[in-house]
Amino acid sequence: MVTMSTLCELQAWLIYHWIPKDNIHFMSENFKSRDVGLRAQKKILSRMANKSVAKMFIDDTTASLLDNLYKLAKTYTDNKKESEKLIKNIIKIVIKIGVLYRNGQFSQEELRFADKFKNKFHAAAMAVMSFNEVDFSYDRHYLKTALQESHQAIRQLVERHLTEKSLVRIDSVFNFFSDPEFLDAVFKPNSEYKDILDRLVSDMNKAMDEGEM
Repeated sequence: MVTMSTLCELQAWLIYHWIPKDNIHFMSENFKSRDVGLRAQKKILSRMANKSVAKMFIDDTTASLLDNLYKLAKTYTDNKKESEKLIKNIIKIVIKIGVLYRNGQFSQEELRFADKFKNKFHAAAMAVMSFNEVDFSYDRHYLKTALQESHQAIRQLVERHLTEKSLVRIDSVFNFFSDPEFLDAVFKPNSEYKDILDRLVSDMNKAMDEGEM
């Protein structure tokens, strides 16, 4: 994990290198260095959102979980490019929300949406683990509803702060993983995805033990 001093150094580097030179004239009454720094952080960190670089900002358990999500998506779609894009979208979303949170950008109402998202997503994760471990327990409607409610809550959390392009990334991630055909394929008896799902659930259990999910 990156230390706080490293993050501060990175922030300073970002502001220096990513503000256009013709904009470094602090004459405008509307100029706010905090806002510029925040935009710079979100921009460069999202551009760095590949799996190897993301491990600088994401712990080993989460990195392993993302790797297994990628393997699951790639095996299901047989599309390497789209599966990589899906995981990169997740990483970009995580990084941008982290930057917003560290900079105190969320209102109290938005933080309540964050708590709602955490609870709904936790319920979805618990369902995935249960369905994987207990034969014939799969409930498509329950899982799809939990994912849809998670989707709604995270959108309410960030819609005031992120661009439409970023919101579309959120939609693409949740639409993929809540697709009924995908869910049915993954959780059907003797599924071809069982080995990957076992590894994914192991990562989820570890993340919960570490308080990361």
